[in-house]
Amino acid sequence: MKIKHRLSVLLLISCCLISCKEKKETQHKAMGQELNPEMEKQAILERLNNETKDAFQRDYKAWAKNWVHDPDISKVYVDFADSTFSESVGWEKISQFVKTFIEEHPEPEPVPELLNDISVRLYGDGAWVTYEQKDSLRGLKRETRLMEKVNGEWKIAGMQTTIYGFDPNEN
Repeated sequence: MKIKHRLSVLLLISCCLISCKEKKETQHKAMGQELNPEMEKQAILERLNNETKDAFQRDYKAWAKNWVHDPDISKVYVDFADSTFSESVGWEKISQFVKTFIEEHPEPEPVPELLNDISVRLYGDGAWVTYEQKDSLRGLKRETRLMEKVNGEWKIAGMQTTIYGFDPNEN
């Protein structure tokens, strides 16, 4: 009886180990294909740079193509320099917020230096992205983006921007 019990325990442990290995392997697959982390990072980087350019150039239609159009997405701005905060939840509210902003501020702004270094954590068809960026009008910004792969393309599903402004000690 002891041998059967030990074999059962050994079989259970083996199944668990195999299951864990399979789960780990599927976390690195998207749409049935192996993920290439560097290629995914480059595609996300391109998407983020496009969204920035489109927003600063006031091109709403192009900007909207960078986002997931879903009621559960969110966009948050915390601006320490101006002591302001805004939050929009759902594509309709985010879309309206940006449309209104562009109507009220139609002149393009200087596009910040585009990103070339981001931190990306991939989770299958999702990614968590963080980076810092300097904006000539607002100063230092720290950004967190939640990305989703939709029909093979990375799109923004969440955004949190913290604006710190300019360091008075910088020249």
